[in-house]
Amino acid sequence: MTAQHLNGQHKVRLTARDGHRFQAWRADPPDRPKGGIVILHAVYGLTDHMADACAQWAAAGYAAIAPALFDRRHLAGSPVHPYSRAGADAGIADYAALSEQEIFADLTACMEALRPGRVAISGFCTGGTWAWRASAALPFDAQVNFYGSHVPQFPHVEPLCPTIMHYGDSDIIVPLAAVEAIIAAHPNVEVVVYSGGGHAFFNPEQDHFDPAAAQAAWEKSVAFMDRHVAPR
Repeated sequence: MTAQHLNGQHKVRLTARDGHRFQAWRADPPDRPKGGIVILHAVYGLTDHMADACAQWAAAGYAAIAPALFDRRHLAGSPVHPYSRAGADAGIADYAALSEQEIFADLTACMEALRPGRVAISGFCTGGTWAWRASAALPFDAQVNFYGSHVPQFPHVEPLCPTIMHYGDSDIIVPLAAVEAIIAAHPNVEVVVYSGGGHAFFNPEQDHFDPAAAQAAWEKSVAFMDRHVAPR
């Protein structure tokens, strides 16, 4: 564990079953957690937004871990790519270099670090795509998905756990027609569409941040976690 503390979150190192060691942000509530949540970053890597998301979940009573998935590609440590076209392209290349087996190994290590108790999977952008895929393959107890970029490319995936998804109706990465296709293909998945919301509307570090939509999505997410992950 390092000494990199912001608002209660801190860096930890975890080890996957294949021996790979990677860093992650972690935050824990002051009292016994109601459960846990694994948060997957967007193409920009393990940004401060991921640290803040962990702290936000901890404040709501959930232990949270956000793994640095790009650590497998960069032996010196994951880069944090800038919020630019070049940064997005670099992150796309980093994600493309990772296999499903590698990503799932890292997610399993995070999930095991948060047990015992129920654990959810979450993700933003491309991280949301991997949360979607993991929800159908790994024993997570719930899924909170923020504008998963490539979910429409995996219509055959069927989550094995209760799922809530958040999209904006002005998302240029996932157009409204694609969101409607997700809704049609997965009637048991709760999909919430936010009027005027663009891609990355939850991230205050990005241009399309929408405070009203972000707050609404947050409140719905906490209520969802309290229903499906918190002790009954």
